[in-house]
Amino acid sequence: LTQGGYVKRMKPSFYKIQKRGGAGVSGADVASEDAVEHFLLANNLDKLLFFADTGKVFQCLAWEIPELKRASKGRGILNFLETSQNEKVLSLISYTKQDEEEGKKYLVIVTKQGIIKRTDLVSFKNVRKNGLLAINLQQGDTLRGVLIAQENDEIFLATKLGQSIRFTMKDVRAMGRSASGVRGIRLETGDEVVGMSAIQNQRKEQQYLLVVMENGYGKRTKVEEYRLQKRGGTGIKAAKVNEKTGKIVFAKVVGQEEKEIIVISSKGQVIRSDFKSISIIGRASSGVRIMRLKPGDKVASGICLQEIKELAEDEK
Repeated sequence: LTQGGYVKRMKPSFYKIQKRGGAGVSGADVASEDAVEHFLLANNLDKLLFFADTGKVFQCLAWEIPELKRASKGRGILNFLETSQNEKVLSLISYTKQDEEEGKKYLVIVTKQGIIKRTDLVSFKNVRKNGLLAINLQQGDTLRGVLIAQENDEIFLATKLGQSIRFTMKDVRAMGRSASGVRGIRLETGDEVVGMSAIQNQRKEQQYLLVVMENGYGKRTKVEEYRLQKRGGTGIKAAKVNEKTGKIVFAKVVGQEEKEIIVISSKGQVIRSDFKSISIIGRASSGVRIMRLKPGDKVASGICLQEIKELAEDEK
């Protein structure tokens, strides 16, 4: 999904594994005034939930998005969602049948200014064509990330200036759709949340925080290096951010089962790399080059690829 509101669907097999540090291949015909903003993995039968800057959520099925060639521009999102002209999609997630069948789950939302809330997932089972209110946003704040999690999970937030905080889901009480949320992380001036992940309690010893910076650098760090805290604090350092690396644009907790990563730039370049090539290093380090960017280009987003192999089997 691009900043200008164009969306398309492609098979993951279009992108071959390359060595980290390369320039990648073209992934979208992005106009000079547009930029790729969101990159999502889904099955054709999944529901897609689109979250707008107004705090509303909209829904369509993945197969309704047209399957197009790798370098094509895509179709306007207004063809699939009944958003108003002044509403902009800021985040999206896939919602599977398995999510409905695996017991009680929650939709967790975080804003740019570090406000977090959780709502029973069943509240979003039937989203009207013209949308539903998902969060009551405070003036000047915008929605930044959304995920589906369970009661015993932990939440991990990361910011663009390299701060992070890890706390239990139980620290965030369940609220209705119209609620505003509570403070997840306290930010310094100029900082904002860029990533949110759920950590499954029984698997945290095998998990890593993966961060990717806007100039193509990235790293993995063991989750144990980030101590559990109470929500609402300033957190601890997640990465050394400087002029060479640029600010953090993508941060996600990944497990042993994730084997590869796809990184996409704002101008539509895409690289698919093996996780083993991304060093496991400490919290305060800068990382290694994952993608070589052309002048004026920046990393826009990333996605982890354990799920892609599973979907590829389904597509056969």
